[in-house]
Amino acid sequence: METDRVPLADAAGIVEAIGAGVDEFAVGDHVVSTFFPTWLDCGATNADYARSPGVEADGYARTHCIAPATAFTRTPSGWSFAEVATLTTAGVTAWRALVAEGGLRAGDNVLLLVTGGVSIFALQIAKTMGARVIISSSSDAKLERARALGADATVNYGSEPDWGQCVLELTRGTGVDHIVEVGGLATLPQSVKAVAPGGHIYLVGGLTGFSGELSLMQLIAKQAHLYSIRVGSRRHQQDFVRALDQTGIRPVIDRGFPLEQLADAFRYEKARGHFGKIAITL
Repeated sequence: METDRVPLADAAGIVEAIGAGVDEFAVGDHVVSTFFPTWLDCGATNADYARSPGVEADGYARTHCIAPATAFTRTPSGWSFAEVATLTTAGVTAWRALVAEGGLRAGDNVLLLVTGGVSIFALQIAKTMGARVIISSSSDAKLERARALGADATVNYGSEPDWGQCVLELTRGTGVDHIVEVGGLATLPQSVKAVAPGGHIYLVGGLTGFSGELSLMQLIAKQAHLYSIRVGSRRHQQDFVRALDQTGIRPVIDRGFPLEQLADAFRYEKARGHFGKIAITL
């Protein structure tokens, strides 16, 4: 389907002018976009994409824009614009899942699927909070990089298709307390196998698709919690930014592309060779 909508949901920049009645920001402030400009507080709401940049509204693949003040928050101190622009979807999604919804605690076991932006942020958050992290990928090279970031154990789902069983063995049969599930319906049965009784599965993506059937008996038997996570509110983002200022976490950027090579950046993402985030710079 063709569209003339401006793409990109995540952006960071400098305030050049403010409208009447805006007192939260001043000219010269560094800001980062929010995904849901009208979802202000933490309580779950029916996701309204009408104003979501890059979805139903124009995104940020441009040099200037005019938007409501609620379309932005302040940024972590001392970050580059490329680093800041990683927060809006990937970072906030990982934070909301593990911390705001899951109440992650030191000593918890966390399973992360693949090594994209959400999972790598989740790895950093979980390790900073004292959790034990298992991460999966079909690439041994990516798994080695994840270990360098602090992952305690890894599973190659390419060579271990029954990776849920592998996770059970790595946790001595107990399973994991939290799973950031980015795969979708094809991976969910393995996630259900891997989750501990009373554990949490956060549905945040659908790399393998969303349609099909799932047997719920194992999920019910384990009394596990299944959450639907769609990024987060402006308050979630503000809380995350404050946490980043306190913890010193910095995002992992795989590669940057200038705006003129935006199509190449999308092709690179589609090939799924990246580890962490891809940045577009002006």
